[in-house]
Amino acid sequence: MKEQDISRLEQIFQEKIDNDIKIEPRDWMPDRYRQTLIRQISQHAHSEIVGMLPEGNWITRAPNLRRKAVLLAKVQDEAGHGLYLYSAAETLGADREQTIDDLHSGVAKYSSIFNYPTISWADMGAIGWLVDGAAIMNQVPLCRCSYGPYARAMVRVCKEESFHQRQGFEIMVNLMKGTPEQKAMAQDAFNRFWWPSLMMFGPSDADSKHTAQSVAWKIKRHTNDELRQMFVDATIPQAELIGLTIPDKDLKWNEERGHYDFGEINWDEFWQVVKGNGPCNKDRVDTRRKAKENGMWVREAANAYAEKRKVRKAS
Repeated sequence: MKEQDISRLEQIFQEKIDNDIKIEPRDWMPDRYRQTLIRQISQHAHSEIVGMLPEGNWITRAPNLRRKAVLLAKVQDEAGHGLYLYSAAETLGADREQTIDDLHSGVAKYSSIFNYPTISWADMGAIGWLVDGAAIMNQVPLCRCSYGPYARAMVRVCKEESFHQRQGFEIMVNLMKGTPEQKAMAQDAFNRFWWPSLMMFGPSDADSKHTAQSVAWKIKRHTNDELRQMFVDATIPQAELIGLTIPDKDLKWNEERGHYDFGEINWDEFWQVVKGNGPCNKDRVDTRRKAKENGMWVREAANAYAEKRKVRKAS
């Protein structure tokens, strides 16, 4: 393709971005835009699938039938979100199998939060409230993402995530109304998941390689630090309302800024987890890899059956 033709296509592309017209799969787009979306959407899909594991760990140990049913439905929702997102990535030309293999080999990343263990039932409340709350803060603006299939997938995902957040907050509320032991369990879960939840938004804007360009392309509508601040401002009043103590000695309301000031995030811990050295990194990836290997016979049988039907129809 001639340079002047590419220049014209880039101009049309940018005009669509500037005018909030969705980019669709058959539209021309710069390779960097395509690759940025594949990276972000596939990592998002991986996070939904890996995110099933810490909660699935508690399905058989939920305190009653209602809690078991709700948690089971939540885990099923996460599986569905992963499938929506893998499909969205495929519209960009990504190969689903290769994308999943990249997860298993460590080439692809997923949200750092899912590399922390869930050691008590209160963790189900902390994850639903904090982790899904952080996810909603990040994902609602993605409903206005410049890439059409991603934006449309996020509409349903966000509706379901809002239920997950309420379910988690309900668990924490009930625990904080309970015995001293239950209150202590809720506070412990909050202490352990607070800082990793803030890390979920990614590195600081100064250290992020992708944020500025993603905002310019309207893939993202806010920077990592903006989203993190929004999450803190929304969550602190909720925690105080139910009697939880925020595990941050530097936290205070800044009247001049109209926001909470909060302490420094342990970025060394964040990068260690991202690089695969978190408490559960190896277990999470090994579990997903084994799931694919152990289920291979089902896929092979289904493919063989489909091929057999195709031959019968042809004859």
